[in-house]
Amino acid sequence: MIEERVALSRFTTVGVGGPARWFARPRTETELSDALSWGRQQGVEAITVGLGSNLLVADGGVDALVLRLEGELAGAAVESELLVAGGGATNAVGLHRARAAGLGGFEFACAIPGTVGGGIAMNAGAYGGDWKQILVRALVVSADGAEWRTAAELGLEYRRSALRSGEVVARAEFRLAPRPVEEIKATISDLQARRKATQPTNKRTFGSVFKNPDHELSAGRMVEATGLKGHRVGGAQISPRHGNFIENAGEATSEDALALMAEARRRAHEQFGVVLEHEVRLLGALELQPL
Repeated sequence: MIEERVALSRFTTVGVGGPARWFARPRTETELSDALSWGRQQGVEAITVGLGSNLLVADGGVDALVLRLEGELAGAAVESELLVAGGGATNAVGLHRARAAGLGGFEFACAIPGTVGGGIAMNAGAYGGDWKQILVRALVVSADGAEWRTAAELGLEYRRSALRSGEVVARAEFRLAPRPVEEIKATISDLQARRKATQPTNKRTFGSVFKNPDHELSAGRMVEATGLKGHRVGGAQISPRHGNFIENAGEATSEDALALMAEARRRAHEQFGVVLEHEVRLLGALELQPL
């Protein structure tokens, strides 16, 4: 079923953004294919949201068909040494299945509050691991049909892939390796503790704002060095805990967050000669002006 004017603030972790013109929740590959075909017939772009943990949606909304994968497209299971998961499966569910089966290699995903499909689309990673290292292949669905693609064919690089607009990851297979469950649990506990110690995990954010530049300083350290930690515009503020996170400190708007991003980029460029590239996806009429 295609819904109209659905508020996307309900589907983003930062809790801001206007409505999607069209919204659908496909539960099977057939429903996904039908929704994408409908979108093409209507001449509207199709955009997928997972947990909305890497999205900043324009206050005025998005003139597009927004998809949220559910049902079998959000499930996960272990087959031998493969983790087979739907594009809408949360990383937490995938990790639970792998741990229960005594399979290691997916532990780094405990630090990424997103979905399998979103992780592939941006080759998400943390603490030295990323999707490229473990992905065998993914089933990509578009209005033209469905096809399996390998990690190489998906063009996975640092925080990017070759997936095009209108292409949706419906399913993925990850190659893992046997590992004692207690070791898996210990690694997860360690990574979660490290994340909680340095990131605002109990605040409404959209994850890392900028990609780490080719520089001795990370994006977070660079923003911190410009003196912007805790800086606020409207209801949004750069996290006092980590310079590469923007928090919804109360009634924030997307424009508030965008203004903070622009100021961080301006200062980083002025102080270090580096142009920070945003990692967060900007949906709708949101744009960072060139420096």
